[in-house]
Amino acid sequence: MIREYLKNNVLISDGAMGTYYSELTGNDVSYCEFGNLNDKDTIKKIHIEYINAGAKLIRTNTFSANIYDLGVSRERLSDIIKAGINIAKEATKNTAVFIGASIGPIKEVNLEESHNDIILDEYKFIVDCFLAHNIDTFIFETFSNYNYLKEICEYIKSKSLKSFILTQFAVKPDGFTRDGLSIAKLVKAVKNINEIDAYGFNCGSGPAYVSEIIKKINIGNDIVSALPNAGYPELIHERTVYPNNPIYFAKKVNDILAMGASIVGGCCGTNPKYIKQLSSLIHENSKVVNTIVIHEEEVKDHDIKIENTFKDKLDNNEFVVAIELSAPIDTDISKLIMGAKICKENNVDLVTVPDSPMSKVRADSTIIAAKIKREIGIEAMPHICCRDKNTNAIRSSLIGSHIEDIRNVLAITGDPISDASKVETKSVFNLNSFRLMELIQDMNSEFFKEDNIFIGGALNLNVLNKEVEFNRMLKKIDKGAKFFLTQPVYDDEAIEFLKRIKERTNVKILAGLLPVVSYRNAVFLNNELPGVTIPDKYVKMFSENMSKEEAQEIGVKITVEIGKKLKGICDGLYFITPFNRVNMLIEIIKQIKA
Repeated sequence: MIREYLKNNVLISDGAMGTYYSELTGNDVSYCEFGNLNDKDTIKKIHIEYINAGAKLIRTNTFSANIYDLGVSRERLSDIIKAGINIAKEATKNTAVFIGASIGPIKEVNLEESHNDIILDEYKFIVDCFLAHNIDTFIFETFSNYNYLKEICEYIKSKSLKSFILTQFAVKPDGFTRDGLSIAKLVKAVKNINEIDAYGFNCGSGPAYVSEIIKKINIGNDIVSALPNAGYPELIHERTVYPNNPIYFAKKVNDILAMGASIVGGCCGTNPKYIKQLSSLIHENSKVVNTIVIHEEEVKDHDIKIENTFKDKLDNNEFVVAIELSAPIDTDISKLIMGAKICKENNVDLVTVPDSPMSKVRADSTIIAAKIKREIGIEAMPHICCRDKNTNAIRSSLIGSHIEDIRNVLAITGDPISDASKVETKSVFNLNSFRLMELIQDMNSEFFKEDNIFIGGALNLNVLNKEVEFNRMLKKIDKGAKFFLTQPVYDDEAIEFLKRIKERTNVKILAGLLPVVSYRNAVFLNNELPGVTIPDKYVKMFSENMSKEEAQEIGVKITVEIGKKLKGICDGLYFITPFNRVNMLIEIIKQIKA
């Protein structure tokens, strides 16, 4: 039905349900989906107002209808969806208006373990509720990634081949979703899912920005939707308020039609006045021609590509050495700069800067890395973790780093904030290491085409379940990782695991080494540093009564012994500096190379 309609018509959708419901009722706290059970008249009134305004497609009041958002049982959820369907059917009775099942994204409970089966099962349950009541138009909207779409769309088509599926993404004004995915990546992904009939964009941005998004797409014969927000909201008296601009909105959306879109409507902040204005403007232009706009690539003068000696050496199969220098906890960078100078003088290939490890605040890793590279002239790599920054801040930091000629990044999830700090300081974790790598890879395609960031990942050779860790590494490679730094290696089991990895993949790996400098240090590392286990044979080589010089000599001996074992297996060594003792590392490196 919708397919036939779209052959000769623009399909006008309704506008917002949630924000308009709040506007009418004054209730901007509760989920409006509960209105399907306890405020049916208002929900029906909203549908009818949109239909009277000219909408030929209304979406059921079920956007957040899942057990995780609403905190209800499956039985209660089924009642809410069924009631939403019945209200929509009552509102469209004796009309030619289509009903679309509105399905929003289901929040993933845990970023590291995506709970694929649990989330997919919930989508299937929701879909079955609609299919049981003869709804065959599905609108997946406000998605920030394409996770689960292939599986759930295949499921829908297996049950109802005639179903029409529209998938819509929320893209921010900067052209990326909340999860950091670019427009190009989203469109490419949905075009590869045969079961998706149409795709588009809703929420996230106002009409001007959605217009810019549509411009970047070669629509061709695709069915594309555009349902922007009313505009950019502001916070007034703790309430989110959108601009009241139906005429402007309608003109901008009408312009989008000329670019090839064929389904238009509104999202947050819009109401029936917006749809009426849009409908009137479309009908005024009685003959709507969907003109495919061909946009020429903007020609940019790229700066000279920055040399990345670290990457070049790995690409040429040369053995490399990296040394980690911790950023300061205050403004004193004298020890850091001195350490970087020693590294430069001794031909170390890369200096790395951790990102506030163990959630202890230190100077920003990207700024410190940029300062080291600029002032000392050695390749410097910031570690970037997902704990403290949202996707906007991470992308901003990456752009700034690139401007500062940083071309190597270690992408990690990051240590969680300790329990003692949770009262005042909150983790962000919009991303995990996999998604961060994906984000950087997208930025390489979008912004850094001629001069990519070289992406590194973390690898823990000390885990019990080594096959799981190996599979995680493969997933990171798939997301964009080109090399890996390992946790400190101390035992032969970890070395054997590294050897097996190198036999199964040709990815570049720098094996981690953290010299032990005293008995007390060994005990601390064994008990306080995650992912590190020092064998008893090494711990027993130290005693509490040793002098600093004696203990350091033993630490050098142990590290050289391990380093020589690793040298023939890995692609380089990654040294973590103990207590600013860079000279100790230089001595170890010389002995290993000798």
